[in-house]
Amino acid sequence: MSAYRELVAHDTAQQQPAAPAAPARMLLPLVLPALVVGVLASLLFLGVSEAATALQHVLWENLPDALGVGRYSVLWMLVMLTATGVAVGLVVWKVPGHAGPDPATLGLQASPMPPVVLPGLLLATALMLAGGPSLGPENPIIAVNVGLVYWLGKRFIPRMPDGIWIALAEAATIGALFGTPVAAALVISEALVGRQVRGLLWDNVFAPLVAAGAGAMTATLVAHPTLDLGLPPLSGHPGWGDLLAALVVASLAAVLGMCAVYAFPYVHSVFKRLRHPMVALPVGGLVLGLLGALGGSLTLFKGLDQIAELAKHPDGWSAGEFMKMAVVKLAALLVSASCGFRGGRIFPAVFVGGAFGLCAHALVSGVDPAIGVSAGVLGMLLAVTRHGWLSLFTAAVLVASPTIIALLCLASLPAWLLVTGRPQMRLRDDGTQIR
Repeated sequence: MSAYRELVAHDTAQQQPAAPAAPARMLLPLVLPALVVGVLASLLFLGVSEAATALQHVLWENLPDALGVGRYSVLWMLVMLTATGVAVGLVVWKVPGHAGPDPATLGLQASPMPPVVLPGLLLATALMLAGGPSLGPENPIIAVNVGLVYWLGKRFIPRMPDGIWIALAEAATIGALFGTPVAAALVISEALVGRQVRGLLWDNVFAPLVAAGAGAMTATLVAHPTLDLGLPPLSGHPGWGDLLAALVVASLAAVLGMCAVYAFPYVHSVFKRLRHPMVALPVGGLVLGLLGALGGSLTLFKGLDQIAELAKHPDGWSAGEFMKMAVVKLAALLVSASCGFRGGRIFPAVFVGGAFGLCAHALVSGVDPAIGVSAGVLGMLLAVTRHGWLSLFTAAVLVASPTIIALLCLASLPAWLLVTGRPQMRLRDDGTQIR
C-alpha cells in the first residue's frame, strides 16, 4: 500500500497544475460590453437583411410587373442575375476598400478589416442578397461586425484585449443569424480546440455567450426568425431502417458536397483569369441566370425560404426534380463563391442537402422526410463548412424532433470520415485549397 501511495504521489507531482478558474470579478466587467455588442451586431444584421428583402421585392416583383415581364421568367432571371453582377462589380471596382478581400479566402472566423472597407462590403452583400445569387449573409456580416466592433472597442475601451472584441462580434452575429446562442457556443468551442487557453472552458466562452444571447434575443424580438421547416416530427422511436437511411443519406450528401469542394479551385481559377471584377461578376451573374432557368426560381437566393417551400410539399416533386434542384443549387453555390459575390455558403448548402434528402424520400418511400432532410443537410454542411458541431446543430433544428438527434450523431461519423483531411471549400491567397 505504501508503494502504491508513493507511485500516486509521484504521478501527481508530474502532472501540470490545473489552470485556475477566472474569478467572477474578472468576468463581470465583460457583461455590459458583451450585451452592447450583441444588440448592435444583431441590429446591423437585421437592417441589412430587411433592406435586401425590400430591394428584392422591388427587383423581382414590382419592376417586372411594371414592365409586363414574368417575375421569374427565363428572360428576367438572365437580366436580373447579370445586372446584379454588374452592380456588385461596380462596388468591388470603384468603392473604397473594394468590398474586402477575395471571398473565396474567407470563413466564419474573421480578422478585423479597416473601417474604409466595411461600407462597400455591406453594399455588395445587400445587392447580392436582393439580386438572387446563391450565397447567404453570414461571412460578410460577421466580417463587418468584427471590423466595426474592433474599431469601436479599441477607440472607447482600449484597455481590453484585442481578441475579446473579435470573439464578441463573431458570437453575437452567429447568435443573431441562427436565432440562438447555442450555435455560437458550438463554433466557439470548435475554435478553442488545439489552442492554449487558460482557465475553464466556460470562463473562456462566458462573454461570447452573453453577446450571442443578446444577439439572438434581439433578432427574436425584432424579426422572430426560425429554422424549423415544419416537417412532421419522426413518430415513435427510430428503428434500424431509420438509422440505415440516416447513415446512407448523410454519407451520399457528403460525397455530393465534396464534388463541389474539389471543383472549387478550378472554377475559381477560371473566373480569376477574367481579372477585372466588371468582367468576372457579370459573367458569373449570367451563368447563374442560366442555372436559374434550368433549376427554376427555387434555386435562386440564399435558399432558406426556398427549402422551407420544398419542405411544405415533400411529395410535391419527383425524385428527378428534387435531384435536379440539388445539383443546380450546388453548381450555383460554386459559381457564386468563385466569381466574387460577397456571401457565405451555409444557407445554400442547407437547401442542397434538404433537396437531396427529399430526393431520397421520393426514391424510397420508407425514408422519412424528416430523416432525409436532416441527414442530407448534415452531410452537405460537413463537406462544405467542415464545422462538425454547427452542421449537427443546423440539421437537428431544421426538423425540431428530439428523437432524431441520436440518429444524426451516428450518421455524422461515416460522413465525417469521408470529408476529414480532405480539401476545404476555402482557398489561400495564392489559390490553393486549405486542408
